[in-house]
Amino acid sequence: MTKSSMRLMLLGAGVAMAASFAAGFALAAQPHMQNALHALRNSKAELESALADKAGHRVKAIGLVDQAIAEVQAGIVAGAN
Repeated sequence: MTKSSMRLMLLGAGVAMAASFAAGFALAAQPHMQNALHALRNSKAELESALADKAGHRVKAIGLVDQAIAEVQAGIVAGAN
């Protein structure tokens, strides 16, 4: 391998690492959305641990929390663009 091809390969690796870091930072730079996602996941776990006999309200709440989780995740992705 020649010096120039080695430099080109290292440059490419550096660019790839920088792009990965930037993408990760864009996702991580949304602390409120990440906190909301964490809270929703905790809420879902609590609902799933609750007694089942709630006249269908517990099951409906779990479905609504699932929808909220999906919306927050979509918002995080949209915010990263």
